[in-house]
Amino acid sequence: MDVDGRPHIEKLGTVDVDMVETTPVVFRGKLYRFDYMDKRYKGNTRGAHFRFLDLETGEHTPPFADGHHLGSAFVEGDTVYVTGSSAWGGQRVEMFASQDLENWESWNVLDLPGFAIFNTSMCKVEDEYVLMFEISKPKDQAGHGFTARFARSKDLKNWELTPPECVYDKTRYSAPHVLRYFDGYYYNFYLAGSHETEWVMEVARSVDLIHWETSPLNPVMRGSDEDRVVANADLTPAERKRAAEDKNNNNSDVDWCEYEGRLILFYCWGNQQGDGLHLGKAVYDGTEEQFLKGWFPAKRPR
Repeated sequence: MDVDGRPHIEKLGTVDVDMVETTPVVFRGKLYRFDYMDKRYKGNTRGAHFRFLDLETGEHTPPFADGHHLGSAFVEGDTVYVTGSSAWGGQRVEMFASQDLENWESWNVLDLPGFAIFNTSMCKVEDEYVLMFEISKPKDQAGHGFTARFARSKDLKNWELTPPECVYDKTRYSAPHVLRYFDGYYYNFYLAGSHETEWVMEVARSVDLIHWETSPLNPVMRGSDEDRVVANADLTPAERKRAAEDKNNNNSDVDWCEYEGRLILFYCWGNQQGDGLHLGKAVYDGTEEQFLKGWFPAKRPR
């Protein structure tokens, strides 16, 4: 815990420039980072696609899912699953699955005419799977986008959209990024803020995806000088200059996995306007259970 009683996230610094939407996962005992390769990333002539990075060797897996955006990874047993939007703000979500990070099968998860879909995040909930997906349309369901909607599946192939009251939060900017489930609660980690102030990561929890409780300890993360520390020796002088000088009023798009007794987190920092987002790394010395529970103490610290 930090001095304010919040779970303490130790920022390690910037590991890449113009990299966004990543998910660390443990697969077959090894630590990987799923990367959404935006067209703006240095040297990317392929366009939008996905890949994995072996965080020990620095080697990349073969690219896949050409043309897809804003992916998120989930591991169960000997299979890696990746969900992603088939277009930027499109109506379809696709699932990709692999047992070796080289050969992928895919199928459609959602096809929702009239919807504009962005980020996704999936978790296991007892005997089913729940997918959170970010929408800005239709207006009656998104409200003041961006907003979380949800779908359920027993087998990862057949998905059912939850009722429209399963949503968070139509009244304000609350772009969802991470969905977790523990001990009867869904935890939604989302981005809140505005162009006039700053963007911060917050968390809310729910037992039914309808009624939500925000953490009394929000925000989870916000922009700080620690973001600018260079934590990758391979960054070029130009990239180091950007890390030192680019505007920073944002911490967003966090995701993590538990590895060797602590959480490994990656997140974005910068200006949240599309031309200045960088990738930061952080750690939390504890389990995911401790991290989730820590944002909702039985008694709020004074």
